[in-house]
Amino acid sequence: MTNFANTIQVMSATKNTRTPAPPQQGVEERIEKAYMEYVLNEGKRPPSVFRFCSDISISEDSFYKYYGSFTGLEKKIWKKFIEHTTSRLKADAGFSSFSAKEKLLTFYYALFEDLKSNRSFILKQLEGQRKLDVTPGFLRDFRAEYENFVEIILQEGKASGEIAKRPVLEKSYSKFFWLHLGFLLIFWRDDDSAEFEKTDAAIEKSVNLAFELIGKGAFETVVDFAKFLYQTKVK
Repeated sequence: MTNFANTIQVMSATKNTRTPAPPQQGVEERIEKAYMEYVLNEGKRPPSVFRFCSDISISEDSFYKYYGSFTGLEKKIWKKFIEHTTSRLKADAGFSSFSAKEKLLTFYYALFEDLKSNRSFILKQLEGQRKLDVTPGFLRDFRAEYENFVEIILQEGKASGEIAKRPVLEKSYSKFFWLHLGFLLIFWRDDDSAEFEKTDAAIEKSVNLAFELIGKGAFETVVDFAKFLYQTKVK
């Protein structure tokens, strides 16, 4: 079994595990947890920073030490989602030996596994979003972290010959892959299949398609992915 297959197998085996919470939460973690709970319970942001801080018994100074506003708080929450995933992958000894496509596949599987533990909050944040071509404020740092991570993968792919060198098109790759992740986020949001099996299939097929498009050929993969989307819509 390859290192890539081993990694996917381990991720699948630990799918429902949760890291135990530390005995005591720091102020930052406490604020973020309380904020997400408030949004889910009330269906909206708190009326003010003052009221929010009063409700959780901290000073406004404590809040502003970490965030400048509720938007800043949401940006940090989302940034931590992706930082947790990328740091976990970078710590895996086998990850560095993967091809560019394997790295992106592994990243997506790991990211959506991590997002599951906060799915309710994420669904609330993505409520009303049809697509993410215009980046919402809360996703800006998340997008920047993602694009930095993907750019490294793309550079490695070009160096190895896995990705074709196309000087004109390469400038658009970061936006292309952000739209790709945006598509997957919205797909996952709307996915009602058990264990989000349709999302797993969408990840695999869309990554295959993406690497065909930036590689040498695309026709068969385009047809396969179009067929998958059609069948999913029909069902």
